[in-house]
Amino acid sequence: MSARPAAMLERAAKGTAAFEAAVHRLTDPGFTRPSYLPGWSRAHVAAHVARNADALGNLLTWARTGTETPMYANADQRAREIEEGARRRPEDLRAELLAADARLAVGLAALPDECWAATVRTARGREVPVFQVPWMRVREVWVHVVDLNIDTSFDDVPQDVCVALVDDVAASFRGRPDCPAVRLRSEDGAHSWLLGESAAAEPVVVSGDLPSLAAYATGRPVPGPLYPTGGGTPPKLPAWL
Repeated sequence: MSARPAAMLERAAKGTAAFEAAVHRLTDPGFTRPSYLPGWSRAHVAAHVARNADALGNLLTWARTGTETPMYANADQRAREIEEGARRRPEDLRAELLAADARLAVGLAALPDECWAATVRTARGREVPVFQVPWMRVREVWVHVVDLNIDTSFDDVPQDVCVALVDDVAASFRGRPDCPAVRLRSEDGAHSWLLGESAAAEPVVVSGDLPSLAAYATGRPVPGPLYPTGGGTPPKLPAWL
């Protein structure tokens, strides 16, 4: 029986196309404009997404061959390659993004079914089955297309991806003492997540539409109104991605 995560692979392809289209819309001078990420230009974001494609490709190689192939040799290499990429000419950076995306797509398509359950290790040291790689790419391209600070917001992110992003954040923040206790609740009542310390007696309930909740949870610009209990501003959450 195939373990190939077909639905997530499709989401990754759509997100990749959205990111590439956004970069294509950038004028050459626009690459040097600030992104939503502190200290990073739009060129830094594009370079990071290109390098992430190759890093995830390393995990596919690890799964296919059984030889440990980390995403990055070390944090310094990751930072250096992003800086080098950000200094490239816009046409070269666009081409490198497309080439890296193509390499990852080939690797995903070629991975044998029996390899999808192999265990690999992320850049943060977590051991995960390689079938999570497509989700890791979905997360990168959809969050960072917003970070480009062009014309895309979380209103443009598919609803199912918004839900999956908040699932990811909630799992990351569960029980963390540095995260305030917050209950996120979609305005239609269909989705609810608890962030932070679950033992807290009265978490702050923050309601809103799915794109706004996903933006808030991931620390990005919120496209619509949020409604915390008691009014005011929702609690500040720790950095996520």
